Amino acid sequence: MQLNPSFKGIAFNSLLAIDICMSKRLGVCAGRATSWASARSMIKLIGITGHGIPWIGGTILCLVKSSTLAGQEVLMNLLLALLLDIMTVAGMQKLIKRRGPFETSPSLLDYLTMDVYAFPAGHASRAAMVSKFFLSHLVLAVPLRVLLVLWAFCVGLSRVMIGRHHITDVVSGFVLGYLQFRLVELVWMSSNTCQMLISAW
Repeated sequence: MQLNPSFKGIAFNSLLAIDICMSKRLGVCAGRATSWASARSMIKLIGITGHGIPWIGGTILCLVKSSTLAGQEVLMNLLLALLLDIMTVAGMQKLIKRRGPFETSPSLLDYLTMDVYAFPAGHASRAAMVSKFFLSHLVLAVPLRVLLVLWAFCVGLSRVMIGRHHITDVVSGFVLGYLQFRLVELVWMSSNTCQMLISAW
């Protein structure tokens, strides 16, 4: 037992307590008896838009249908980013094993992508990475750019609202997603490399 805890320890435990308290207050759709229980299905649907399986499946489908070299290059690098995200989040979650603020069971899709623990929030990291990727590589009008950022924020918030993640899990997910985007930009596959990989399929 530590009789004289350090200032860092006290500060960390205080921040952790605030995080848990605020996350539970925001978990308004966590159960059927909560205040926003009627909106639970809609909030879960927002969360699903940030899930890895639909994004990977959609990217592969677009890649198969793409007929331009530039399009295939962007889609191959997006696929790399999505696979990197799933592996990184799964590894970190398995290592840290933090539970969410509520006793909620992961969905079948969560088990398929190994997104069963709370830290970091995989949906948030994916939403941040995808939105930053699109903002950098697609020519979008200002309203669409704003909507993309708003979508990423809503995906992260939805995960707190249904009680699957703490606020810090989501914030960490956003930071991780941005770092993954930067890494993919550093190791960006050229059009020739992408063509070689596609032909190998």
